[in-house]
Amino acid sequence: MSWKNQFSSSIGKKIQMSLTGLFLIVFLIVHCYVNAQIFYNDNGKSFNEAAHFMGTNFIIRSVEIGLFAFLFLHIIQGLSLYFKNKSKRPVKYAVSAGNATSKWYSRSMAILGTLILMFLIVHLAHFWVPNRYEQTFSGHEKDLFIEMKNTFANPLVVLIYVLGCISLAWHLVHGFYSAFQTLGLNAKKYKSLIQLIGIGFSIIVPLIFMLMPIAIHLGMIK
Repeated sequence: MSWKNQFSSSIGKKIQMSLTGLFLIVFLIVHCYVNAQIFYNDNGKSFNEAAHFMGTNFIIRSVEIGLFAFLFLHIIQGLSLYFKNKSKRPVKYAVSAGNATSKWYSRSMAILGTLILMFLIVHLAHFWVPNRYEQTFSGHEKDLFIEMKNTFANPLVVLIYVLGCISLAWHLVHGFYSAFQTLGLNAKKYKSLIQLIGIGFSIIVPLIFMLMPIAIHLGMIK
């Protein structure tokens, strides 16, 4: 089998999804760390300094291009696998096995992924796009802390972010361990540890993301 066929096969696509997924997990850690600077409650000073570094550092900006490439590849391969698996089973089972054979979130990765994509588009429209536009055409940056306060003054926007973070959490619960499993990195003696780290990560990171808009909306962040 050629390299092209290997990468276009179901296994090849799963490997690509796992590698891009691990890269995106690393991005989530960095992104969470930067955004969590608002909890210093210093009028956005620490957050804006971190955001400025991320937005002006040449290496970070270069990695940003790879991030979007991996993100789109992850989405495309995920949807491709979903529709390929669905086409193999055009007629649904008369009786669904439900959680007896797999958890609901592992069977709903495409739906959760689509919800996360919709949330991501909203998030980029609120912060990344306006800031990059300002940098490119005006030569200066927006005060992203002020932008956060203005954006999260709207309770509907806060609700969208909370739902997006919940979708992300469920997506990660299955995706974190699945990535290690697909790449053969789930040795039996480390299986429980990887699952524990995965569950912890899937709860802590989305929870921090979720608490940010809630805290700002409730006036807990000054």
